[in-house]
Amino acid sequence: MSIVVGITGGTGSGKTTVAKAVAGAFQERALLVEQDCFYLDRSHLAPSERDKVNYDHPESIDWVLLLDTICRLKAKEHVVLPQYDFTNHTRKKTVTRVGPADIILLEGIFALFYPGLREMLDLKIFVQTDADVRLIRRVKRDMDEYGRTRDAIFSQYRKSVKPMHERYVEPTKYYADIIIPEGGFNLLGVETIISQVAKMLRYNII
Repeated sequence: MSIVVGITGGTGSGKTTVAKAVAGAFQERALLVEQDCFYLDRSHLAPSERDKVNYDHPESIDWVLLLDTICRLKAKEHVVLPQYDFTNHTRKKTVTRVGPADIILLEGIFALFYPGLREMLDLKIFVQTDADVRLIRRVKRDMDEYGRTRDAIFSQYRKSVKPMHERYVEPTKYYADIIIPEGGFNLLGVETIISQVAKMLRYNII
């Protein structure tokens, strides 16, 4: 069985940086799976309707596919990961075949949310970062990567990102085994995770 680590935190918290740092420490033995791959396909909706969907709500995720994928990866099987187009809010035609790996790192805002998913996690991480810092990072990312306007980003943040974070994401830190302040900038915190995963890996092999 593979070791499965869930890494979560609010948008712009640095959870992806933490996940990549841990994955890099174990190289080919680790596989990073992004929750963002599992957003529901909205191709059946008109573009104007897609923009109205609350993508910060847990119901925006294809939980059946996500749970099945993690379950199979934990059993050291190959899986096919969907790819998501955030500009059009649709799944891409291309997919990625991955696995197996000794360590599975699941990264995303809802990595600790769903009870059935938490049961499969061997280690649960919450990345805690100040809200102002997270917002600044989100603005830069959305403008640089998705070509969104600053007004559109702030509007979405007020209407869905902030309230959904407070209701669904922030409370999941109480399920965490380790809480890391300041994300990837907390080198000691990242090293702590790597050390813990290494211990679990040795125990798993024995």
